[in-house]
Amino acid sequence: MGKIKIIFAIVIIYFIYKGVTAIMDFDLAVTKKAQKIEELADIEKESTVIGLMMYLGEPLELKEHLIMSSKSKCLKNKETAELTSNAYYECAEVNAVVKGGKIISVIEEIKIFE
Repeated sequence: MGKIKIIFAIVIIYFIYKGVTAIMDFDLAVTKKAQKIEELADIEKESTVIGLMMYLGEPLELKEHLIMSSKSKCLKNKETAELTSNAYYECAEVNAVVKGGKIISVIEEIKIFE
């Protein structure tokens, strides 16, 4: 009788686990669909993102910007860009207008990463 109770408890825990993961996966799927809809509809929104900034000229003027998924990826790309270019590059957390997964304009730099 004890083995049946243990098996029954394991089955219940398994179904609870599957229920929780299904709910979490549903939330992720909804978030991804919302992002796709925003990209297709060309909706501009203001958000805080990590960006790789390229400055040129004297005095330095922001010429290009690119959204990065993480601080470490940004710093790695910055290092590569500096080896192949004479421009000044900077990784920063910025408040920007984003449209279709791209930075349209930078409103302000919040934090610069070194």
